[in-house]
Amino acid sequence: MTAEQPCEQGDSSGHASHILISQLREITGTQDVEILQRALKAANGDMSQAISLLTAQVPEEDVIAVEPSDTEGSAVGRKAPTKVIDLTASGDRDDLQTAIQLSLQESQSGQGEDRDLNRALEASVAENKARVKRKRCEALVESSNPADWIRQDDWPVGLRNVGNTCWFSAVIQSLFHLPEFRRLVLNYCLSESVLEKCKSHSEKRNIAFMQELRCLFALMVGSSRRFVDPSAAVELLKDAFRTSEAQQDVSEFTHKLLDWLEDAFQLAANGSSPEDKQENPMVQLFYGTFVAERTHEGKTLSNIEQFGQYPLQVNGFNNLDECLEGAMVEGEIEALHSDQTVHPGQERWFSKLPPVLTFELSRFEFNQSLGRPEKIHKKLEFPQVIYMDRYLHKNMELTQRRRGEAKKLKEQLTALQQKLESYNSYGSGPAKYPLADMLQYVLEFATTKPSSVSPAEDVRAASPSPATSLDASAQTEPTPEETSPSEEEDTTSPDCINCQAAPTQRTPIYKPFTQCRPPMEPPPHPAPHSVSVEELHFVRGCLQRWRAEVKHNIQELKDSIDRVSHALENMYSDGSLCQVPYRLHAVLVHEGQASAGHYWAYIYDHGRQRWLKYNDISVTESTWEELERDSYGGMKNASAYCLMYIDDKLTHLIAEDSDMETGQVLRGMDSLPTILRHYVREDNHWFQQELEEWEEQFRKVPQKESPVPVATDTQESSSEPPAEAAPSQPAGRSLVSEHAVMVKEQTAQAIANAADCYQKNGVEAALHEAFHEEYSRLYMLAIEKATPQNDPRLQHVLVYFFQNRAPKRVIERALLEQFADRNLSFDERSISIMKEARSKLRLIGPEDMDVEEYTKWHEDYSLFRKVFVYLLTGLEQYQNGKIREALNYLVYAYQNNTMLLRNGENRGVEESLIALYRRKCLTELNEKAATLFKSGEDSDVMEGMSIMNDMVIPCMHLMISNDISQEDLDAIEVMRSRWCSYLGQDMDATLQEKLGEFLPRLLDCSAEVIVLKEPPKIRPNSPHDLCSRFAAVLESIHGNSIVTVK
Repeated sequence: MTAEQPCEQGDSSGHASHILISQLREITGTQDVEILQRALKAANGDMSQAISLLTAQVPEEDVIAVEPSDTEGSAVGRKAPTKVIDLTASGDRDDLQTAIQLSLQESQSGQGEDRDLNRALEASVAENKARVKRKRCEALVESSNPADWIRQDDWPVGLRNVGNTCWFSAVIQSLFHLPEFRRLVLNYCLSESVLEKCKSHSEKRNIAFMQELRCLFALMVGSSRRFVDPSAAVELLKDAFRTSEAQQDVSEFTHKLLDWLEDAFQLAANGSSPEDKQENPMVQLFYGTFVAERTHEGKTLSNIEQFGQYPLQVNGFNNLDECLEGAMVEGEIEALHSDQTVHPGQERWFSKLPPVLTFELSRFEFNQSLGRPEKIHKKLEFPQVIYMDRYLHKNMELTQRRRGEAKKLKEQLTALQQKLESYNSYGSGPAKYPLADMLQYVLEFATTKPSSVSPAEDVRAASPSPATSLDASAQTEPTPEETSPSEEEDTTSPDCINCQAAPTQRTPIYKPFTQCRPPMEPPPHPAPHSVSVEELHFVRGCLQRWRAEVKHNIQELKDSIDRVSHALENMYSDGSLCQVPYRLHAVLVHEGQASAGHYWAYIYDHGRQRWLKYNDISVTESTWEELERDSYGGMKNASAYCLMYIDDKLTHLIAEDSDMETGQVLRGMDSLPTILRHYVREDNHWFQQELEEWEEQFRKVPQKESPVPVATDTQESSSEPPAEAAPSQPAGRSLVSEHAVMVKEQTAQAIANAADCYQKNGVEAALHEAFHEEYSRLYMLAIEKATPQNDPRLQHVLVYFFQNRAPKRVIERALLEQFADRNLSFDERSISIMKEARSKLRLIGPEDMDVEEYTKWHEDYSLFRKVFVYLLTGLEQYQNGKIREALNYLVYAYQNNTMLLRNGENRGVEESLIALYRRKCLTELNEKAATLFKSGEDSDVMEGMSIMNDMVIPCMHLMISNDISQEDLDAIEVMRSRWCSYLGQDMDATLQEKLGEFLPRLLDCSAEVIVLKEPPKIRPNSPHDLCSRFAAVLESIHGNSIVTVK
């Protein structure tokens, strides 16, 4: 084997140029090497200027217009190829063309929808690329009480967002909580001789940055504050991004940060020989090498390259291992994008892995036709521990053998799955069915009792007269459930197939309160006109044997598929390829779009073995399940952008400092160098003085100001006519009574209709007749189609029970309770029936009724009415222009309705109706708040912030925490876009400061637990005509006229 070693032969310029082009390709998404080389040449090798050139304009000669696809919705500019390949033409395609087509289809289907939904947000931010002026904040506005800024015990410290600096917080927190890196930064020191030699601007800047980073790390270790201000370090970094957008990119920032750290530590490692970086601790910690091998004219050529953050493509892969497999076989993957930059058969193998292995997930790509970057919203899973053995150069032969075995197993698995599908989707026509089921259906048809009567005559003969049905309904039981096919098969005998089965004789039983209407006879099954015993015996034998064979074959295929799948899953799980474990240390998450969004980090606490979420000033305990939801992508706009793994065998990476003599672990201030310890103590002293001054001012407030009366919920609710205050929410026994009172007029009418029966047959017969009359009436009412303007469930609790298939014992007892209500004492007949009903209720023992189940049904109905009243009140407030009050009611209506709908679609009201007007209120309030903020008046700005903090953001938090609909997601993106549009506008510095503090909460509603103020109490079981009020308010809203219902 012939090996090329350019790095050893002095070809360092070509190596450096290749690295710069690779970085440009990953950052800008531009795949054409000629364009990248021209941009780099025009920028004289300056990476930042080259990025600006690539993102500022698109060369027209390299772009052609193509027809929009069904999924994209817009034409996308692509580089004109030298040879056009028709991917839609019929005929044979080679493997490369097929791979290109599949890749494009998957990319378009996965991104087209998200591009359209978020186009408004991206456009507004892309138009304002000029850097927003920032000012170092002198006062924290998170809370006016400094006591809320006190750090609790040894809980980790947050970082204050000083104006779109969430990118800085996410990266710095991930590095700080790596003890080995923290030790290197805190103990960084340069001798006087080295400092005297540092004359260049970059060297002085790097040294200044390291000093600020040391101070920041020291405060994060020993500060008494819950969060610290990183402004000094951030300002130095911002100087390096003067030409970029307001929202920084984590990948670009991390590259810049590692470059600065490497240069700074190079001065400390070996000031006289900067070319030798082997002793640089940053290189030792974060940088590794890989071998790139390719075959050229029958010879194997290799090249060793260094890497820091290893870039991985997301499109086309489902998990991290698949991404790595694709990155290792570079020729096959990169050929999907360009034929010009790939050497055929090129492979990459890690020759040296760094202790800290960072994967950069390429979730942003640059759309050249639109002239802006776009985010890739695709789900990508990653493990907590990944074994890197299969990607090492020393295991190349073993891995290649395993890949060959895996390829054969995948081909075998595909063949098995196709064969299984032929059994599960059988048939020559457009409709296909499982073969085993088809054989079973034919067997059921053959064994059905033959009928010599035509189907039409059989239906007429089986239809009973109305009188017969009514007479039979008083004596027979409800129709039992049909026998399953397997039971019919077992009970059918060929000897009696033509015999008339004798029906089972039952003694009529008089059971009051159980029979409400005649039973429905099931339609007769199709049957052969005639079949002999011999024919049936032959057909059934064949069908049963064939069905058994088919089921046996299907089970064998399933077992084979399980075995092959298990072999594939464990292909790399044996001991020989599980020797190099890397454990996940941090996940950097981005939520939003390519041009605007919010970053935070999940970092593993190795000492206490837990996940923590670092979101600017907020540091909260988290779980792996929450990390998965926020980081995998595919569901929301949040997804992981950077994964940081550490070598699980190098315990010193996560080991805390310890005393050299005693071996005791040093924590807090004890782990700091002396000079930094004094610095932190001084800062803590000033913080203590702030607390004392605030407490002194707080004690003087009552002497200067007179007490101000506080508005209570009762006072507020007095202005809400539809929401009647209630002393408490009834439950249990009182709920049953309230539901009976609500329908007492209907119950009284049923008693009045049984007056003749009462006179002729007595009280028991009258109760029986009234009971069944009301039961039948309510059942017929329940099967009517409901509309929001006329919902029969509001008319009676039993309609709600019927529609939700409540147990019969629950329905019967609820109806009997209504006849036993004491409010029915109108006359002697009503009193007698009431007493009779109570006597029957006393006969129901605990073994006959589950009291908890019965109470739960009444509680659900009460909650249903509460949801409807909340909705109705919210719409009436919206009609009258009280948007804030309306939103409060609608949010609670939606939350309670969601709880009901979990148990059935008829448990609650129409969800889309609540969501529609909730969105209307939310968008109107957001627009009002944005307009007030834009005015610049102090009172207007405060009112706008109050609307957002008290109403809009809490509502958005509740919407995102649930299963959010596409319409709600679109509305939220539009509202966020409204505020993000202010980023590039000239405004007062105070407004910029407030906007910088406010946007992270708007873009990441999960940063804190927010609860909306509960609306005034209502009477959900009030007997008012809710349907009429609801119809009136809808007519008023849609007709733009006020309609009042008395």
